[in-house]
Parts: sequence; C-alpha cells; structure tokens
Amino acid sequence: MMNERIIPLVAFMIGLGIFFSYVQPTWSGTIAETKVAIVAADHALAAASAYVSQQNTLASAQNAIEPANLERLGNFLPDSVDNVGLILDLTALASRSGLSLSNIDVSANAVANSAASLAPGALPAARTNPVGSIDLSLSAVGTYTALQTFLAGVEKSQRILDIRDIVVRGSDTGVYNYQMKLRLFWLR
Repeated sequence: MMNERIIPLVAFMIGLGIFFSYVQPTWSGTIAETKVAIVAADHALAAASAYVSQQNTLASAQNAIEPANLERLGNFLPDSVDNVGLILDLTALASRSGLSLSNIDVSANAVANSAASLAPGALPAARTNPVGSIDLSLSAVGTYTALQTFLAGVEKSQRILDIRDIVVRGSDTGVYNYQMKLRLFWLR
C-alpha cells in the first residue's frame, strides 16, 4: 500500500524536477529568444518587401520617361561635378562667343565640402541638402558684345550655372578683362 502511493509521488517529483530543470529554462530561454528573432525577421522581411515594391514602382516610373528627357535631366543636374567636361563646355562657349578664357579655378573650400559628401559608401545625413555646389572663378578677355553672347550661352546652358560676381576692368581699346565667379550645381 505504501508502494502504491510512493511510486506516483516519486514519478510526480521526477516530472517536476525535469520540468523546472530542463523544460522551463529551455522554453523561457532559447525558445523565447528564437521567437523574438522570428518576429524581428518577419518585420525585416515585410520592410524588404515594401522596399522592393517601392523600388519596382519607381523603376517602372523611370522607364516610362523618355530616354531623351532622362539625358537632358542628367545634363541639367548631373550626379557628379565633372570639372573637365564643364571646363571644355565653358571653353567652347567662350570661343563661340568671341571671349578668350585665360584662367579657371575651382574654389578650395567648396571642393573640401564636396569631397566630404562624396566619400565612398557614405550616406548623406537626413538634413543634408541633396544638391551640392562648387564655385568656379574664371578670367576672360573680350569685347562687351562677346561677354553678352557668353552670358546668354550660360543662361541657355543645359547645366545649372549661377553667375555670382562679375568684375570688369576697362580699357581704351574696347577689349575688356573680366573676372567672373560661377556656381555649378550637381546632385549628391
């Protein structure tokens, strides 16, 4: 009779021991951590799906734009500074206008700010302006009519150029020396 009560009691105690020593720590430790990781992974998967959906929507919208218009937009607000191309464009415009460019300098402080924002792998801060700018100084020699033609060409240029300052040094011959500061804009 004693054995009939002791065996179930011992089995119950062994069951409680197994529960508190193995099942409960495993359930609240490893399994709980796994459930949290699964929930986090599900959220990341939902965010990735939303990102892919938005990316596909934007890609289809971009594909709907005519290639000629995309090229014009790329020329209007390029994604890099391209100093060489700009200097060639300005030199060609000046020669068509009758001006002779003698010196083109890139402003040192603007280059330092632009180089910091162009670091490989760097993401722009949320409050950073997505449009960067660089100041260019150029010297030119020519007539006033040539300057007017040059400025009209800059105004009609496909790139955004802002003339910040013009200094004219006079002469008795009708050929003037010009010092100009231009600001070039580009997309970061």
